[in-house]
Amino acid sequence: MARIAGVNIPTNKRVEVALTYIHGIGSTTAGKICERLGFPAERRVSELTDSEVIQIRELIDSDFTVEGDLRREVAMNIKRLMDLKTYRGLRHRNKLPVRGQRTHTNARTRKGKAVPIAGKKK
Repeated sequence: MARIAGVNIPTNKRVEVALTYIHGIGSTTAGKICERLGFPAERRVSELTDSEVIQIRELIDSDFTVEGDLRREVAMNIKRLMDLKTYRGLRHRNKLPVRGQRTHTNARTRKGKAVPIAGKKK
């Protein structure tokens, strides 16, 4: 099992698919990585040599922000919005939808279980 960016990627999957197991690398980025290193599309992780795994690791380390660094960066961005008391920061703090969705109905995932209010019905 190859270990890239602190993540054990599955050995029986294609390289392009296995790279998407790393936080911060989607299918498009994984495709670009394989194309840049010249791996054919049907290549499996188990077929990679140690030098090829090192090539992938070095490319990801040099060109992409992934895993812990990316999570930290996103958390810091959210914390900055909350500290500045922007509208988006207040929505994050109150655990409400941030991107303009309606909350009169729906938004149950973000708001949690519906709590009945006495005298609400007319």
